[in-house]
Amino acid sequence: MNEMTKMPVTKPADSKTIQNSALKSETPARIEGVCVYCGSGKGLDTAYTIAARKLGKTLADNGIRLIYGGGSLGLMGEVARAALGAGGKVTGIIPEFLGSREHMLQDVDELIVVENMHVRKQLMFDRADAFVALPGGVGTLEELVEQLTWSQLGRHSKPIVVANINGFWNPFLNLLDHMKAETFIRAGLDVHFSVVDTAEEILPTILGKAAPTSESKEQELLRKF
Repeated sequence: MNEMTKMPVTKPADSKTIQNSALKSETPARIEGVCVYCGSGKGLDTAYTIAARKLGKTLADNGIRLIYGGGSLGLMGEVARAALGAGGKVTGIIPEFLGSREHMLQDVDELIVVENMHVRKQLMFDRADAFVALPGGVGTLEELVEQLTWSQLGRHSKPIVVANINGFWNPFLNLLDHMKAETFIRAGLDVHFSVVDTAEEILPTILGKAAPTSESKEQELLRKF
């Protein structure tokens, strides 16, 4: 049963609040929530939809909360419905002005409506222990690059996984290689992230990047794979 009657509405934070909450975050010892960036469309390749569904179910099956953009369309809707269908917990974070355009998914157990994109992205960062980029458009790319930049500048060390389903992200990966070849990405400012080719590899990769702890939830989960 969702909590629409108790839907938390987040007021816009001021710039000082945003800056303070973006202070360096260390590699999490426990992965309790994963933020998934993906398109509000499905794309032409059905493999993207299949991957989104598999990821949503995998997170739910392993007791990890999905944090995403709050929409019901495209890959966003697919990953969220798959998680909900498997009994998982889902947090949707969406700006009010996108509510009708991306059609808020009313079935999530936590729906946070914010005033603008900046607060949305900040809350997604604050709530998540790791980030996954499925195929998507300019918005997905912008969200991914922001996390890569924050990591590059030492503002966080949370795991970032690029799900390169059927080579979708190859042009972007080639661009990063070009930037490095042209020395715009220099030694000491490396961009740290993992690339996987299938949905099945995403969670094991995230768990493998989490800070080691004795008898951790991650160690228990890894034994399942």
